[in-house]
Amino acid sequence: MGVPRRAGGTELVPTRANRVANTAPGLVLGPGCLVYGAEAGTAGERTAAAVAVLACAVLAVRGFRAGVRCEGERLVVRGYAWTRVIPRAAVTEVTGFPAVRWTSPGGRRRWTPVVAFAEVSGELDGARARKRSNTARLRRWAARG
Repeated sequence: MGVPRRAGGTELVPTRANRVANTAPGLVLGPGCLVYGAEAGTAGERTAAAVAVLACAVLAVRGFRAGVRCEGERLVVRGYAWTRVIPRAAVTEVTGFPAVRWTSPGGRRRWTPVVAFAEVSGELDGARARKRSNTARLRRWAARG
């Protein structure tokens, strides 16, 4: 049995340095949770520490993978906590934050932030330029829908 193929599309991600920096919350908190678990006295404390270490690992991986995939008929937005799949026809705007404004099938107006492209004070010009370029590409993709 083969591996399912992904639909064609364009992957928009921050610079590699940004992607590595996005792993920091998980990588910084994880060892602390591990040390706590090693020194914990009760089984409940050790279990809580193990769950926290796993959560930190997930946070680190999701931080590295944060970005957007523009496919033919859908947009996949990957953030720290969740992945949102938005039908292309539902996208109404890409804001300056940046965020994607869209309408659900039931008519509810939604807003999905693209945290991977949010500009942060003190970041390097190259990283900021890449985020702006990715946001512009996302806007062009949305406009063609």
